[in-house]
Parts: sequence; C-alpha cells; structure tokens
Amino acid sequence: MYIPESIGTPLTPNATKVMLLGSGELGKEVAIAFQRLGLEVHAVDRYEHVPAHQVAHFSYVIDMTDAAQVRELVERVRPDFVIPEIEALATDELVKIEEEGLATIVPTARAAKLTMNREGIRKLAAEELGLPTSNYEFCSTFEEFSAAAENLGYPNVVKPVMSSSGKGQSVLRSSDDLQAAWDYAMSGARVANSRVIVEAFVEFDYEITLLTVRSIDPTTSKPATWFCEPIGHRQEDGDYVESWQPMEMTPRALENARSVAARITNALGGRGVFGVELFVSGDDVYFSEVSPRPHDTGLVTLATQRFSEFELHAKAILGLPVDVTLISPGASAVIYGGIESEGVSYTGLAEALAVAETDLRIFAKPEAFTKRRMGVAVTTAEDVAAARDRATLAAAAIKVHPGNSAEA
Repeated sequence: MYIPESIGTPLTPNATKVMLLGSGELGKEVAIAFQRLGLEVHAVDRYEHVPAHQVAHFSYVIDMTDAAQVRELVERVRPDFVIPEIEALATDELVKIEEEGLATIVPTARAAKLTMNREGIRKLAAEELGLPTSNYEFCSTFEEFSAAAENLGYPNVVKPVMSSSGKGQSVLRSSDDLQAAWDYAMSGARVANSRVIVEAFVEFDYEITLLTVRSIDPTTSKPATWFCEPIGHRQEDGDYVESWQPMEMTPRALENARSVAARITNALGGRGVFGVELFVSGDDVYFSEVSPRPHDTGLVTLATQRFSEFELHAKAILGLPVDVTLISPGASAVIYGGIESEGVSYTGLAEALAVAETDLRIFAKPEAFTKRRMGVAVTTAEDVAAARDRATLAAAAIKVHPGNSAEA
C-alpha cells in the first residue's frame, strides 16, 4: 500500500490528494483530519451539501454505484487515495482502479468489496477464518426466508445483506412476524431484489465496537495493529443511540475480542481504522460485522482519546505513527431530527454546553428526518456512568426546528 514520501500543498500541482466516496458526518471528520495534516480533500456524495462537502477543498455529486461515473472522476482528479466512507459503491470498478494503479483504495479494494454486503464478510469470517459467529442462512426468496427462520428457531434476526444503520433489520419472535419482517428488509435494502441474512439469536451480555488500527510500526517499519479501548453501545432498531468508552470487560474476554479483531482485519489487509462489532457472553466473543473505516459508535473518541478515530484513520492511511491512548472515560448520545424538514435550525446549544465536560457536533445535514442523526453530544467524566448521564442530558437539550419553507 502506497506511502507518500512527502505531503504536497493543497490547491497546487504537487498536492497530495484524498477522495472520499461518501461524505456524511463521519466523512466530514475524516476530511478535517486530513486537512490538518496538509492534504487536499475531494468529497463525493450522491447529493449536494452533505457534511463533508461543507469543509472539503472540492465537492462532487455522482451516482457512486455507477462504475463509469466513479472511473471518470478518479481519472479527472487523480487522487493518491480513494477512501470509501459508505458501502453502496461500484466496488468492482474500485478493484480495477486499484489493479491499474490509478489510486490506492483504502484499506484495499478487496476489503471494500467484501464489506459491501454482509454475505461476503460473513463467509470470510465464519467459513474461511473460522471465527465464532451466530448460526445463519442467506435467502433470496420469501420461501427460503421462511424455511431459514423455522430452521434456526425463534427468536432470530433478519437483515438485508446490503444495508446500513439498521435499515431493514428486525427481530422475529414467531412465524407471525415473517411477512412484516420480509417486507421491512426489502424496503431497507440498498438495492432491489436484495438477499437477506437470517441469524440465530445470540444470548449475549453486551456488544462492543473494537476500533482496530492498522499502520506502520515506526520502530520496525513493518505493518502492525493497535486496539483502542473497547466501546460499549446501545442500539434501537439496529441504529446506535449512545456509546461509551471504555466498556468494562474481563481480561479473557478482551483478549478474545482482540484476537477476533486482529484476524478479520489482517485478512482484509491495508491500513486505517476498522470498526469491528462483537457480541460478548461471559468470556466468549462472537464476530458480528466489520466496517473498514471509522464507526459511528466511535464518535465518542472525539472526547475520550488523545486522537479521535478520524485522526487515527488519517495517520494510519499515510503510514504515520498512531497513538490510541484513552485520556478519560466518556460517552456520546445521538441528537435526532425529530421532524421532517429541510434547512432546519437548532436551539439549546448553550444549555447543552453548560453540561460539564461536554462538546457538540451538529452535522449540518441539509434535510432532517424523524430518526435521522443530526448531531451528537460527546462528554467525559470520572466514570462511564456519569459520562452517559451527561451526554444524554446534553443531547436532550438540543431542539431541531423546521426550516422556513416548511413553516410557510
């Protein structure tokens, strides 16, 4: 994987360029992290005025699932690095771009392709690497889905193989739930006629995100892996609501978690931050999913770590030394839209920031939805419990109001 010998100046012919494919709130933080290191940032998304568009040197709107559009833009911009920030991409074209040496795909084109859908990554984890996972079946039709649910037993979980942020995910508690769960999975998929995965329910004590960083060890000049302290999180309908760091674990469970995370990220290769999602039951750890990029639950690291997951991602991609030091327990809490409107406004910032050791990120998305993440409160405290209380209190203080057009 390419390591630049020097960093050129943005907006000049010798600029070192990164291209973000997907430019939401996580991409915005990645863009800022790269800019602080002196790189030129090109932000790409499927619609205008997304969060990273607002801070990047250049912004573009294309259909990122269209191979021709992706290739045309890469050939025109000639970025040093192409950084997928979402899954819905023309990954086969990224493989070709990497093979032709047009750009370095982060972490690798193969990783982007495998993690684009749950089928590829689950088969790698369970069938090739032998990592512990829940029992599962993939289905293409309602009949296959019904048979799989009965075979795995109730309760079980159904997810589209291609979706994100919990879209299309539900828990089946009996055969009465089959039709509604199938319809919801189809509506939440990123592509038409999507397959689904049905998973046996794992009786776990808690779930974590283990941010795993692959970069170059400055003492050996060889690839190495670091682990941030584990992040606990609470989800509703498959979407994260709050997260906290560190999540208390037994030494054996932490050792097992790091082993699973190292094996899956080593198999994917490349450099950068990986968000490895794991179920923990006692000392046993089960692989759930992996994102080859910063993770939404990792927003908590904006407050808790010496360097956030976004700064670690930028440094690791460039082959620079990384530091995963935790400086304080902390938590994050999501600020939801609560309404359907464009050009919204926000109140309550002063009240939220009056909460001790608290900061905010308002994502500035152009349109709000009831359950859309519009911001996050991040906070630190002497312990995780106090931090969670503070983050929840701060997030609740922010109110989202309709834009003028909605009021008219």
